[in-house]
Amino acid sequence: MSSARSALPVEREPAALAMRIGVVAAQAALASFARNLDLDEVAEGGVDFRGAIGPAEWPVFSLVVDTLAAADPADDRPLDERRVDALNDLARICLAAKQAGAV
Repeated sequence: MSSARSALPVEREPAALAMRIGVVAAQAALASFARNLDLDEVAEGGVDFRGAIGPAEWPVFSLVVDTLAAADPADDRPLDERRVDALNDLARICLAAKQAGAV
């Protein structure tokens, strides 16, 4: 993998994404995901997030994932693909915050 391929656009960097949703919200969403969803199901696509995340955790999880999965006008990917990328972004946010000592 080349470094050009692994470089993220500025608006997709963990710090920029964390500012959009907040580190605490990101961690809560990631914890909900880890407790309730199977990575194999996510990789296969078509995960029913609403059915997998409990009602008490849904508002924060939904806010975080939908914020991260929002499409810009040039993004024609399907929602499921954007959500998978959103979950990857979510993990990067939480790792970056942990490494920075923000939590």
